[in-house]
Amino acid sequence: MTRAGFDYQDVRAARERIAGAVRPVGVVPGGREGLWFALEQLQHTGSFKARGAQNFLRAHREAGTLPEAGVTIASGGNAGLACAWAAAQQGVPATVFLPVNAPEVKVARLRGYGAEVRTVGREYAEALAACQEYAAESGALASHAYDHPLIAAGAGTLLDEIRDGLPGVDTVVVAVGGGGLFAGVATAAAEHGIRTVAVEPENCRALNAAIGAGRVVDVDVDSVAADSLGARRVSAAALAVAVRGGEGVESVLVPEAAIVAARRALWEEHRLVVEHAAATALAAVRHGAYRAAEGERVCVVLCGANTDPAALAGDAVS
Repeated sequence: MTRAGFDYQDVRAARERIAGAVRPVGVVPGGREGLWFALEQLQHTGSFKARGAQNFLRAHREAGTLPEAGVTIASGGNAGLACAWAAAQQGVPATVFLPVNAPEVKVARLRGYGAEVRTVGREYAEALAACQEYAAESGALASHAYDHPLIAAGAGTLLDEIRDGLPGVDTVVVAVGGGGLFAGVATAAAEHGIRTVAVEPENCRALNAAIGAGRVVDVDVDSVAADSLGARRVSAAALAVAVRGGEGVESVLVPEAAIVAARRALWEEHRLVVEHAAATALAAVRHGAYRAAEGERVCVVLCGANTDPAALAGDAVS
């Protein structure tokens, strides 16, 4: 166990635990030499969050600590979807707290999974506070969108699958919100000598700010990708992984226009539908925030597709 609260052995254990419960990621050429896409937007529930949710609930089931009151979580949407889906498979209820501005497509899908949906506040932090209060009152198991060792270790299983699909990968590029995907992937990547590039919108920079300050700090949240990347503070585990990773971890920022352009390009050039958070990772490569060396094999994680197709069409003509 490390300062991050988990290590690569936990990622390996998670891969065994969730085998058969999640879809192995597809890795495909990205349209230019040395660039590849990990198609995690095709995962169950539409995002990588299915991995952590399965690992979290299955581990609690194995330990006999999954209560009849079920599970509760605060989420911008994707973690809630994954939690509700995994809870239904375990036969327990899920209560999901969302900000009031969560995309309606995510709210509708949550209810489709049988979750009770409660909207509170305009930011993730407010929904989280309400969720914690509910867990204390109801006895429901409190999950977390990103800040839990089982959640991060589950997300880290993605890296080993990328290695299966792209042997010799040099660099993996991931979008960062609260830091669960980053922490898991970077932990696994370090085990294999692979660089991790952590990408954030300029106005949702929780990890970047924490690295600069040397501690977790609160940041302002204002981005087209804030519904998924809008955490006010990154997890302590993510910061620990970033610091421990040294030169093997690079933190970069991208402007709003680059995110929108990357999402539009994924649709127009590849017919891939993703949400703005997923396009944030590609924006780093297209915009030049991260410049690969000659011959470098770079894999961009397209982490989620829970978006309104009408909004995508709006991007395409803007």
